[in-house]
Amino acid sequence: MLEQSIKEHWDLPCLSNFQGETFTYGQVAQQIAKYHQMWQDAGLEPGFHIALWGRNSAQWSIALLAAFTYRAVAVPLLHEFTPDMVKRLTEHAECQLVLTNKELVTLTDCPEIGPDDVHYKNHKPDDLLMINYTSGTTSEPKGVMIPERAMWSNMAFAEQVLPNLKAGMKVVSLLPTAHLYGMSFELMYEFCVGIHVTFITKALAAPIILQAFKEIKPHLIVVVPMLIEKIVRKGIMPQYRNQKIQLMRKIPLLRGSINARFRDGLMQALGGRAYEIIIGGAGLNAEVENLLKEIKFPFTVGYGMTECAPIIGYSDWKDFVRSSCGMAAPRMEVRIDSEDPQNVPGEILAKGMNVMLGYYKNQEATQKAIDEEGWLHTGDMGVMDSVGNIFIRGRIKNMLLSGSGQNIYPEEIEAEVCNLPYVQECVVVQREHRLIALVYPDRDAAAANNLKDDRSILEFYTSNIKQVNNKFPVYAQVNAFELVAEEFEKTPKKSIKRFLYK
Repeated sequence: MLEQSIKEHWDLPCLSNFQGETFTYGQVAQQIAKYHQMWQDAGLEPGFHIALWGRNSAQWSIALLAAFTYRAVAVPLLHEFTPDMVKRLTEHAECQLVLTNKELVTLTDCPEIGPDDVHYKNHKPDDLLMINYTSGTTSEPKGVMIPERAMWSNMAFAEQVLPNLKAGMKVVSLLPTAHLYGMSFELMYEFCVGIHVTFITKALAAPIILQAFKEIKPHLIVVVPMLIEKIVRKGIMPQYRNQKIQLMRKIPLLRGSINARFRDGLMQALGGRAYEIIIGGAGLNAEVENLLKEIKFPFTVGYGMTECAPIIGYSDWKDFVRSSCGMAAPRMEVRIDSEDPQNVPGEILAKGMNVMLGYYKNQEATQKAIDEEGWLHTGDMGVMDSVGNIFIRGRIKNMLLSGSGQNIYPEEIEAEVCNLPYVQECVVVQREHRLIALVYPDRDAAAANNLKDDRSILEFYTSNIKQVNNKFPVYAQVNAFELVAEEFEKTPKKSIKRFLYK
């Protein structure tokens, strides 16, 4: 697929650094050829392990493509990993070579080649393509062994479900390319179909992201929920929830035009021409999701994990069912380990071509994750409706047990707490069977509404506790709020490191 795309799209722009250099598909092929020559001259045989540690960039992506097409085993490492962590992981992965940002420069003295000179040897389906270390929601990341078939299946999936995207279209890469979500759907798929990818090479900040959207006007946007939630909460929700607007929406003749105004405004902020916004990596806040559904915004929420490279569930935005995360992706099966999967949550199990080979040098963890029948135990709890839509309830390891033995899913409670005014983030913890909502508030927004200090903010939340608790049985109700001084610590894919908070 990579070879064919290079030959078909030789002169098209391929990879760019935002406000920096651009490489055509042909120039990428020349850079790949140089890497191959260097490794050959160094006596490195196909199958050697190479670590790539650095920020998103065109050069990082070229090095990854070079590793794949040399049939080396790539070990992508998130740039947030500390030097000590990189040392430990590269030793564990038995890497013979490490490339870091300083080495990921444009190679000079590249061989002059043409499309007919590009020939890459195929992998076999179960050949090890990559060892991908999980992003650190626990203190000990594991090396996920991704075979060629899993990456191929994810690429074939994307081509199948996104037929509107064609060669020459554009995408802005926001997610870490060292993580499977970003790698698969902001680099590899695009490369296979001739799409032009632009990388934001600096620390992500809302003004830079929105500027990139405005300049590049991407045809597809792949994000984690945090970005969309911030844009909606800050830029749309205060106006949309205005009493006058809500009264006007009750008039059928006005509802459509009002929805269109808000939908078009949000689309323009994202560049104005995206077919779809795919949200994944964490759950989307219910209030934000409801607003997006009301204005008919073209979004969908997918489901995946590193161990599936990454896709498990997906539906096109036109078919997407509210609060779900799609149906089983092509070449994948999903079932709920429950006697009543439509009503009683059970562990979500997945099987199919996307599933990993196992964890590198960790047979015990592999056997815990993949049972004898080949089902991957995701660690997520969920239910499934009669037609196959998957609804996640929470992580098994996050599940709390009430004093009387009922299961409590903190993620559901946190979603309701986050619907209160001035809440930016929340983690629900359990202390002696009492549920405490740890809240990081938007202190500036609170101060603008005469809540000048933490004491007044806390009193406000306490006075509104019924708004949260009305949605839950007594055993799953919040007993108290606590404010935290700083944002919760997160992994690179923006999941809160819950294990740090008690």
